[in-house]
Amino acid sequence: MFLLCRAPVDVLAWGVSIDHLLECRSGRLVFEDFLRTEYSEENLLFWLACEKYKKIASKTEMMGAAKQIYTEFVQVDAPRQINIDCVTREEITKNLSQPGPNCFDRAQRLIYGLMENDCYPRFLKSEIYQALLEQR
Repeated sequence: MFLLCRAPVDVLAWGVSIDHLLECRSGRLVFEDFLRTEYSEENLLFWLACEKYKKIASKTEMMGAAKQIYTEFVQVDAPRQINIDCVTREEITKNLSQPGPNCFDRAQRLIYGLMENDCYPRFLKSEIYQALLEQR
């Protein structure tokens, strides 16, 4: 799914949808830099961790990865705590004993929605993105 992108055309494509942006490795890196300036890169990092998590086949690996995602992003006072409701957080906590491939789906959808409706529109107006558009 993740592609390396070719410069001028891709910068324009990032403005079409957040999916175009997230499908492109260089787009994700630029978006992450932007999110870092807003102190919200945890959203993208969590979303990417979930994408990677869903591809894990081994139950043992899945359990370790689920605990790592939980510790880094989900638990209260996590170093990169994401902004999710307490019901979603509790659901993940319960699922942690037997994590499946969909363990983080609800939280991932919430974070995707947050990025799509909040962060992404600001990214499109940002100096970072506007400067890239001017360079093409």
